[in-house]
Amino acid sequence: MAFSSCLLQFHPFTLPHTLSLPPLSLSSKSLKPVYTIPHRELLTSISASTSPSPSLTHKLPSDFSTEQLLQALSQQNDETSAVNLFRWASKQPNFKPTLPVYQEIIRKLGHLGSFDSMKQILKDMRVSNCRPDEGTFLIFIESYAKRDLYDDAIGVLDMMEQEFGLKPGRYTYNFLLNVLVDGNKLKLVASVHSMMFARGVEPDVLTFNIVIKALCNSHQIRHAILMIEDMSNYGLAPDEITYTTIMQGYIEEGNLETAIRIREEMIAAQCPLSKVTVNVLIHGYCKEGRIEEALKYAEEMWVEGFRPDQFTFNTLVHGLCKSGHVEHALELLDLMLREGFDPDVVTYNTLISGLCKSGQDDEAMEVLNQMISRDCSPDTVTYNTMLSNLCKEKQIEKAAEFSRIITKKGILLDVSTLNSLIEGLCLTKNHKFAIELFHELKNQGCQPDEFTYNMLVDSLCLRGKLDEALRLFKEMETCGFTPNVILYNTLIAGFCKKKRIEEAGEIFDQMELQGVSRNKVTYNSLIDGLCMSKRMNEAAELMDQMITEGLQPDKFTYDSMLSHFCRSGDMKKAADIVQTMASNGCELDHLTYGTLIQGFCKARKIKPATRLLRTMQLNGMALTPQICNPLIEALFKEDPNEAMGLFREMEENGHPPDAEISQERRFSSLQRGCHPILQLVEDLYKNVKKAFLNKRSKFTMLVEVLVDTSVFDYSLKSEEDIENKLRLCESTSFFILYFTKIPKIYTHLATINGVLSKFNKCMVFEL
Repeated sequence: MAFSSCLLQFHPFTLPHTLSLPPLSLSSKSLKPVYTIPHRELLTSISASTSPSPSLTHKLPSDFSTEQLLQALSQQNDETSAVNLFRWASKQPNFKPTLPVYQEIIRKLGHLGSFDSMKQILKDMRVSNCRPDEGTFLIFIESYAKRDLYDDAIGVLDMMEQEFGLKPGRYTYNFLLNVLVDGNKLKLVASVHSMMFARGVEPDVLTFNIVIKALCNSHQIRHAILMIEDMSNYGLAPDEITYTTIMQGYIEEGNLETAIRIREEMIAAQCPLSKVTVNVLIHGYCKEGRIEEALKYAEEMWVEGFRPDQFTFNTLVHGLCKSGHVEHALELLDLMLREGFDPDVVTYNTLISGLCKSGQDDEAMEVLNQMISRDCSPDTVTYNTMLSNLCKEKQIEKAAEFSRIITKKGILLDVSTLNSLIEGLCLTKNHKFAIELFHELKNQGCQPDEFTYNMLVDSLCLRGKLDEALRLFKEMETCGFTPNVILYNTLIAGFCKKKRIEEAGEIFDQMELQGVSRNKVTYNSLIDGLCMSKRMNEAAELMDQMITEGLQPDKFTYDSMLSHFCRSGDMKKAADIVQTMASNGCELDHLTYGTLIQGFCKARKIKPATRLLRTMQLNGMALTPQICNPLIEALFKEDPNEAMGLFREMEENGHPPDAEISQERRFSSLQRGCHPILQLVEDLYKNVKKAFLNKRSKFTMLVEVLVDTSVFDYSLKSEEDIENKLRLCESTSFFILYFTKIPKIYTHLATINGVLSKFNKCMVFEL
């Protein structure tokens, strides 16, 4: 963003100090619980009660006025008590219920949802010659809408006209249309709008504005524009609400430029811009990420008399944070405080979220502390934002402790934050802490979901805490969650790993009872468990059942069977399994060949193992150390020459076998007198020098073999060569023994003496 200087210097919002603004109250009204009482029971209660309890009338004199009764009725939180009070008042000698009293009772019954009782009150009104007006029926419409009974709300129009001879007017239609728009019942809006025209009710600007709002909500902007054009046919002109609604529609569609053109049309029509209009356009600029233009526009409107409100500031703060200009958003917060605006929870939450996303954790905590110090109570969004950020930054333990603190304050974590905490703890292997935190937060009222249980059961199975995993699994079912196939598979695999096959089988059977379809993973886990427990007949039966259920065994299924037969040395059955795999289209890979080769080597069947190795090569498969090591070890026992040939072949191909194992095997061959000795010695010395310089015992063993076999045809080529040999010897005696056996040693005496002196050896050679 190309700001010429500090953001707030470039776009100052200098409010006059004399500006007096009423305090902004954001506390939402508490929702009263609605108690469902059957209307018959209510009517019985009304007819049986001739006087209310003393607590209802102790402030109501016997000569009460209508205003006093209305005040007493409005103070009743229990609808039944209100009706009883009304009945008692109606029986007083000098009192006759008026329309406002009847409407108050109908409103109370509407809150209750006792629509039959409401209709009964209408009948009472008819008996007492108290004629209901449009406002009475608006209560019915509103009450039906609150219960999502929109067809019944529309039916009120017919009830008005047919039962009470009261033709619904424009105000009633507008009220009904607005209720339907708020309920997002757009098809019903069209129906009622057509009904209004069919019954000869003339629309006004409000009617058009409501329908335009409905069209914009349903992304039908073109039809909304046509509605504006149609207004002139009724002698109507669009007002600021009309234009603002259209602009909002275009902005939501991502078409800010057209919204700006609508503003120009609005100005040309000499329709004044309202504060809502300005805020809508500022929101549009911010939504498009055009924050500099938003600030510039706000400055222009400031000159024309516009004064920002809480929505303006919150929109700009959100736009700055969204665009990555969090520092400027903090400056805007300071400006709000200087000019007497009290940031609300939305302001602070937006800033905290922006700071967390930009990695400014300490600053986010400072804003949180400021929020608390200014008596703006953090809400669930605030704390969940902080916790999610800690989880993202992998400060899991800090997040967990923070969650404990805030839940004790009565703040509930949302389930996504809970899952982030649990997932983070599991990934960092703090499994025990994850379980403890889960139970603690659950007891505090934070409700887990299926994903939470899945993670914890998986964690417990990985740790081998199978009984605890099973208890949590059952708790999940008790809480109304249906375990999926992944969770069942996790449990089965866990029990099979611990060779608790019977319990794994019970879970396997439970899947069928619960209607959860078993998949290949389910069968493979249990088949592998049976194979590990040497219950091959049951494994074979289970594989047949798998095929019966339409699941074709795959490589994992066969590998489990193959591994068992190779471990047990039954290579005939192992070969049968491989044949079955091939016939069923299962490709043999490194794991399959490796398992077979190891099995043949274990059974001392070297030739089949060697043939398999060559088959792999013919099929273009690379020979890996995991596959060749078992064969090299076996070959050193049978044929060291072939072992060394395979070893060199692997080295040349860039895949040398395990060096430690190979060295051991080759030294053993030397000690057993295997030939050709010179080739082996040369290879051993080369590899000892390269890979085992710190393992002197290897070189000592090499010297012993050389001495025993009287093979000394190695000439010394340099001082470095002698130094390496000295480093590898465990003692000077072996070093001396080695070099005294070398032909023409006198030619190397000067070099050897120099090396010994360097290593602080006291012995010097002389001829």
